[in-house]
Amino acid sequence: MSSWLSEVAGSHRLQLGVTAVASGCLAVTVVLGLQNARRWYDAYDLKDSIPGLHEPHSVKKINEFGGAVSEAGEDTSEAERSAALARRARLGDYDEDLILEQLARNRVFLTDDGLAKLRKAFVIIVGCGGVGSHATAALARSGCGKLRLIDFDQVTLSSLNRHAVAALADVGTPKVLTLQRRLEQIIPWTHFDCRNELFSEKYAKEQLDPWTDGQKPDYVIDAIDNIESKVALLHYCHSNSIPVISSMGAGCKSDPTRIFTGDISASAEDPLSRSTRRKLRMRGVKSGIPVVFSSEKTGPGKAQLLPLPEDEFEKGEVGELGVLPDFRVRILPVLGTMPAVFGLCVANHVMLEISGYPHDYLPSKARDKMYDGILAQLQGLEERVAKHHGLDPLGLRIPVTADDVGYLIEEVYHGRSVISGLASRLALTRWRKPVGNWINTRTPGQKADTLELVDLVCMTKDEMLKHEQMVLKEGKAPEEMYDKHVIELVERRMREERTYRTQR
Repeated sequence: MSSWLSEVAGSHRLQLGVTAVASGCLAVTVVLGLQNARRWYDAYDLKDSIPGLHEPHSVKKINEFGGAVSEAGEDTSEAERSAALARRARLGDYDEDLILEQLARNRVFLTDDGLAKLRKAFVIIVGCGGVGSHATAALARSGCGKLRLIDFDQVTLSSLNRHAVAALADVGTPKVLTLQRRLEQIIPWTHFDCRNELFSEKYAKEQLDPWTDGQKPDYVIDAIDNIESKVALLHYCHSNSIPVISSMGAGCKSDPTRIFTGDISASAEDPLSRSTRRKLRMRGVKSGIPVVFSSEKTGPGKAQLLPLPEDEFEKGEVGELGVLPDFRVRILPVLGTMPAVFGLCVANHVMLEISGYPHDYLPSKARDKMYDGILAQLQGLEERVAKHHGLDPLGLRIPVTADDVGYLIEEVYHGRSVISGLASRLALTRWRKPVGNWINTRTPGQKADTLELVDLVCMTKDEMLKHEQMVLKEGKAPEEMYDKHVIELVERRMREERTYRTQR
């Protein structure tokens, strides 16, 4: 045994093998050690580069709006490259095949002719917040050739839950420039005309003027949330035959299945829409403007328009809390998805209209026949009351039209009976028994009822028949018939109608 070990130990090959194995193990150990050491030093350097809470550091500061402040000398090569590419693309230095490939899905949907119309279109978007930014982004991505953006406001931190393209670094930046800068990176061939200004009726002609080549706007999108500016824009477009579509209120809404596109006369369950309709009616516009609106009703547990805290009122002038005079200063609860849906519906309508694609929206309300029926009922009611009081009803005419009926039912009484709150089988009736000479016969051969809109209230047909018998014929006062809540509601609605009537 010892002789065998001696022979093995004296073997030259064996010695070389052992030496090789030992060298390999040593090399592996050294390599692993160096790798561990390198990882340790890298981790140490990374941790050491993180400043303490109270140590000075070179991390970008946050400005008063919450956005990142650009450091002097910061590398802006990417932004400059995107802007340069957009300039070249707008001058025609961009491959047409690439453009058509990017728009391929729209092309097969709208056809070549429809897409060509969209690429030549000039659309103006007024209001570039949640709704307007999504409408702009959708139109740009779909190939719309010329976009004019009008908005006076800047991106804020609270904008980021609903704005289509704004990032934290954009806070404090004009919304119109934020949209242009981001969208140029996606569709560089689109032409933008950004106007960082408030839409004003005084300057509407200049703000909605043709493009530099003389092309008139093919469509205007109203995404304003201030009623006065919204009404001014819609009235100007309607009066000057400029196609326009308006977005009604997306605030306090949460059900996307209740969003409709239809005529403004059909919009309901939306305070912004109601106020807009009323003010447009005062200017002689009752219909003919397409709008996107939600029919969702408010209810227990749902978001409401929040009032200002009492301590804000105690500070003094509440108006000073608004961005501009007469702008809303209350907090508007907005679910971030809803303005996007509104904006996309608006853009969808514009694209279909411009490209000539056939579309027929499901009507949310078809109440013209109902208004005609209520008007006929009111005519019959006045004739019966006249006959009951010994007057000749033959040839009696009432100074109320079907439009007036729609105004009272929808705008003043919100489509509900003042007695029960029911919304079916509605009718209009005098609130109090007519007194004195309420039929004008001064014109020979004509009998004119002196009935005024402020005299009328909305009830169900059954409630109207009972009211006719007890109040209009037997002479009871409404205070004897109804509780305090109903009386106060009627008085409030009549005050509102008087206010709007004086402004018509």
